[in-house]
Amino acid sequence: MAAAALCAAGLLQAVVPITDRPPAADIPLTLALVLGSTAPLAFARSQLLPAAAAVTAAVLLTPLSGRLPCAAALPALAALLYLTGLRRSPRTTLLLAVPFVAYAVGPAPTAAGGKPFGTALLVGAAAALAAGAARRAGGEAAARSAAEGAYAHTVLEHAARGERARIARELHDVVAHHISTLSVQAETARLTTPGLPPLGAERLLAIGDTARQALTEMRRLLGVLRDDAQAEAPATRRPQPGLDQLLTLVDEARDTAGGGVRLVVRGRITPLDPGLQLTAYRIVQEALTNARRHAPGAPVDVELHYAEGALRVTVRDIGAGPALTDPASTPDAGHGLLGMRERVAMAGGTLRTEHGPAGGFVVAAELPLREAAA
Repeated sequence: MAAAALCAAGLLQAVVPITDRPPAADIPLTLALVLGSTAPLAFARSQLLPAAAAVTAAVLLTPLSGRLPCAAALPALAALLYLTGLRRSPRTTLLLAVPFVAYAVGPAPTAAGGKPFGTALLVGAAAALAAGAARRAGGEAAARSAAEGAYAHTVLEHAARGERARIARELHDVVAHHISTLSVQAETARLTTPGLPPLGAERLLAIGDTARQALTEMRRLLGVLRDDAQAEAPATRRPQPGLDQLLTLVDEARDTAGGGVRLVVRGRITPLDPGLQLTAYRIVQEALTNARRHAPGAPVDVELHYAEGALRVTVRDIGAGPALTDPASTPDAGHGLLGMRERVAMAGGTLRTEHGPAGGFVVAAELPLREAAA
């Protein structure tokens, strides 16, 4: 529709002055140039480059016939040049600008409009091509940014799933111990309690059977979560660490890093359940690893604060090296913080990571305090 309207407007503009000119031979040439500079716009969707080349040729040849291009030809030319810059490569865009440069540099002496018209035509063509190319570059940059964001999100999601599976594997031993203890206690109570009513013995037997079934299902779940389908060899299985092994961890970090690592315990020490102890231990272990990686040789303070209703774990260093960054902004920097966040979230706590007031980095976790069952 737009091409038809421009073509009709060009023909109307061309026919009026032609009727005032005696040479009838000018009419076919003028009509051909008008059609050539407007009609190809209808083929812009399927044949963009041929259409742009045809309009360019018609517009540049019209002044050589002694007439300026019709007003409808200029919008058609601008639209095709804009689409060329938008949809085609920069090399094609530059090639299409060459005829306008040549015409502006050396127009024919008999050309209508002379050099000023050639210069104006070059400026307009360059503006249309540049506008299309700029929009294309912006679209490509936005698509590239979206792709990078999707990739980073995928990497973080994959890492988070791996961390959750690793945490589940570590907690398996803790939960399995509790379930095994429940089964043994139920069986012991059933066999050793004198005068136990038959209904009570039946209930205790059901409790033991349920605990054993739960333990079996947990082992099946652990097999699904393992990266490899093979079970660990008995020689490599060890009890999951807790706060009792924290002093050994600090001593090892001091010997490995070559700097001062200090453990500070505040508040009234309260027995905690093994799962919470494992979470606190892993947070300190990961924070010490990050401090050794990003601030080698810097002094590190590890603080355990048994507050009312919560255990606060703080690891701070005063190193001058690059601070640990958030994996959400730089997924290639590692997944230490991601693992800590997953562990803290599983324990129902909060994690805070920030630059220290005197430099370095601070990792502070607050875990809801649940006292171990007696």
